[in-house]
Amino acid sequence: MRHAPLLALLLLVADGAVASQLPTQAVPHQAPHQQALIGESPLLPPPSPQRSASSTIHGTRVADPYRWLENPADPAVRQWIAAQNAYTEATLAAMPQGKALTARVQQLAITSTTRSGPVLAGGTLFYLQQTPPQSQPVLVAQAWPEGAARTLVDPNADHGGTAITGYWPSPHGRYLAYGTAEGGSELTTLHVLDVASGKTLPDTLPWAGGGTTPQGVAWDTDEAGFSYVRFAPPAAGHEVVQFNATLVHHALGRAADTDTVVFGRGYSKTAEYVLVNSPATAQAAVLAYDGDGGPAEVFLRHGAAFTRALDRRANVRTAAWVNGRLYVASFDDAPRGRIVAVTDDGKTVPVLAQRDGAIQQIAPLGDGFLVVRSQGPDWWIEQYDAGANFVRRVPLPAQGISIGDIASESGRPEALISYAGWTTPTRWAAYDGNRGTLKTVFAVQPAADYSKVVVQRIEGSSKDGTRIPVTVLSMPGITPDGARPTILYSYGGFDIPIKPGFIGANLAWLEHGGVLAYANIRGGNENGQQWHAQGQKLHKQNVFDDFHAAALALIDTHWTDRAHLGILGGSNGGLLMGTQIVQHPADYRAVVARVGIYDMLRHETDFANGPYNIPEYGSIADPAQFKATLAYSPLQNVTPHAAYPAVLMTTGENDPRVAPWQSRKFTAALQNATSSPQPILLLTRMHAGHGIGAPFSQRVGDTAITLTFFAHELGLPARK
Repeated sequence: MRHAPLLALLLLVADGAVASQLPTQAVPHQAPHQQALIGESPLLPPPSPQRSASSTIHGTRVADPYRWLENPADPAVRQWIAAQNAYTEATLAAMPQGKALTARVQQLAITSTTRSGPVLAGGTLFYLQQTPPQSQPVLVAQAWPEGAARTLVDPNADHGGTAITGYWPSPHGRYLAYGTAEGGSELTTLHVLDVASGKTLPDTLPWAGGGTTPQGVAWDTDEAGFSYVRFAPPAAGHEVVQFNATLVHHALGRAADTDTVVFGRGYSKTAEYVLVNSPATAQAAVLAYDGDGGPAEVFLRHGAAFTRALDRRANVRTAAWVNGRLYVASFDDAPRGRIVAVTDDGKTVPVLAQRDGAIQQIAPLGDGFLVVRSQGPDWWIEQYDAGANFVRRVPLPAQGISIGDIASESGRPEALISYAGWTTPTRWAAYDGNRGTLKTVFAVQPAADYSKVVVQRIEGSSKDGTRIPVTVLSMPGITPDGARPTILYSYGGFDIPIKPGFIGANLAWLEHGGVLAYANIRGGNENGQQWHAQGQKLHKQNVFDDFHAAALALIDTHWTDRAHLGILGGSNGGLLMGTQIVQHPADYRAVVARVGIYDMLRHETDFANGPYNIPEYGSIADPAQFKATLAYSPLQNVTPHAAYPAVLMTTGENDPRVAPWQSRKFTAALQNATSSPQPILLLTRMHAGHGIGAPFSQRVGDTAITLTFFAHELGLPARK
């Protein structure tokens, strides 16, 4: 999850069809009502039989009657998935606002061309560019700043099934390594092209990370080869095992099976490597993680070898090359972060003491550097000179935006800064570090006027008294009347902050008089590592209490009430949704939970990404952690005959991060337990994964489905 920040309000996919537009399918049902009311399903879900299974953990027997749903090869499971999809599609299709909302979502999604991921190398700027409704972004190169843009890689030939997973220019921009993955799996194959000619070289390197561990490439100084992340090649006829990643070296023109391991053999079963490059000089470092959510060890490359410079006691989270030295953000005795330089012999030199705002990013600029900081929902950039003296704050808006990628190189006083906000689609600004000026050089043109959206802030108080910021978005004239249909979103884990991002097609919700809200809860890093640590392991319940406090704040300030409040989250945020369903079922009217984790006692097995998440969640091998996990794990806390809210869950058949059976088991348990008439729905997308690299049409379709579900369940008025 380290490189999959699922922070967009609606970001997953709908398997190529907008279910809210589908005709009601012939699903066997025994209608419990003569007429369906708002939130009531006229259908009954398919049966989910319980079978005898259990585990005994630390002397506690834990029943597991839906374990049979873990096996996707079982014909009974395949039939169950198909029946659940039919039930979900039929239920969504009967929701009357689907057609109008879908049409408006499609209109709002067609913006001007978008750009993302700028990287500078040797005076050439590389980035992704997408022109809606193009399925996937294309990879572009442009001599910076005045050169003409040209497309290097276009993955759209197969109708959007192939996605570009990353790209890494060589030091002087002569070559470009790039990764592709198929069908949402994220399992990457690397390719190499000659930038000047645009020709793809014969080098094709499979198993190059993705999903459980990040992809990464570090070029050699002479551009004759590179080191890259790779899983062990599987034996013939077997699938790759996504554990025990290493760094291997590839020489251009050589066959992939001759690539040799240069780092990481035996390092960790759940190794994750973030390669920190300095493209102009080919300096490289490795931030090596043992799983996800914890700190990194730091290794510097010397020739062909990597030597350790810092261990995990330094609590390093991010790094960048500045004037030939590696600058790292260390949080060991500074919860908001301090910057130290790592020398060639592995020693550290203090550079910048802790200041206000948590360090999110470091970037070189001229003979100095930039630091991106955050405090709650507020983000900003500070400039420092070679002596780490404060120069100025970069003149960006003070509130309502977040900082994306920064393309810059040591020795050059200009930087390209990407940023966006709740009502501001992506913009690129050229920053002149000598003059302190900022000039917009690219801006996405939205399909509607977002300038009228009103952004306000409230606060909730968590169970332990911690103040929880909540950002509330609405249209002019939409005031707290105690019953506004409201969607509350958060994530709460893995160091991932909730930050202002363009609401895009979700404007359709606001146009109907609805409200959107975003909560900065613990588990993220928007206030630094203490904020993150207070939502990890034995402290995970803080995350769930924080979110509930944010929900109560919306009710207490009269924005909404329990009959009109919906909640949304994905991945770790899906776990968050599951806990709210079982801990506070009466406080929410509707829930959308995407690719979530619900059986925390089985998550730690070798299925998908579970073992990688132990640094964040802890291990149930520890008795105290088992007790804490059992207390909140959604599946084990489903109560028979409880009145659960309306629920829409989604999962992807090829998800490498969260096992699809997590959603199947929780859906079955809720459907069999609930005493309320509200539907419990599950949509399984075939040929899709966790949502990374989803085609444009699927993302648009998913937004329409989600807004349709919430509109029906929360009673959103039809637009006049």
